Amino acid sequence: MSLVLHNFFRSSASVRVRAALNLKSLAYEHVSYVLRDKQHRSQAFLSLNPQGLVPTLQLEDGTVLGQSLSIIEYLEEIHPEPALLPDNPLDRAWVRSLAQAVACDIHPVNNLRVLQYLGGKLGIDETGVNEWFRHWVDEGFAPLEQQLAGDARRGKFCYGDAPGLADLCLFAQVANNRRFNVDMARYPTLQGIYDNCLQLPAFVDALPENHPHAG
Repeated sequence: MSLVLHNFFRSSASVRVRAALNLKSLAYEHVSYVLRDKQHRSQAFLSLNPQGLVPTLQLEDGTVLGQSLSIIEYLEEIHPEPALLPDNPLDRAWVRSLAQAVACDIHPVNNLRVLQYLGGKLGIDETGVNEWFRHWVDEGFAPLEQQLAGDARRGKFCYGDAPGLADLCLFAQVANNRRFNVDMARYPTLQGIYDNCLQLPAFVDALPENHPHAG
């Protein structure tokens, strides 16, 4: 059995993991779910991952891993090259803090189930939902822009000149921002890092529009 990634083409958490697998040159099979159709809430998927969330990575021996950052750190430990984290403990902590600023602060309030709840249960119209999305991106991106713009550890990417954990999270978020017309002109450093990611096939192949089951 090969690696199997249970994912949704437009899920930014799935984009992170797809890019990480690509950077590590790890082959994997796609199993895709349409979240708007609640396919990830099927009994078959819940028996695999009771959280009912994508991405979920199924290992060669059938072991199941959930949560994108946990999956990526597992891949880093098992396949350490190319490295996604620096050697220095302080720098590793800094890179993790950048990644978590996106994955733990911006993404949870802007993922699909939250946006669906706003538009469904709370009756907020599309304009309001889009404004909600942009507000929480701006709340997270403004300090992140300041941090990265003024830090000597930044190179072409968040840390140095090779992509890592923080870039995976930033790239996936910026890719998702496109659907909500987030004004990236306010964040030239973050946009520059995203553009540098786009020079690498590992990231380009992970984009929603390049997913084999996009649509």
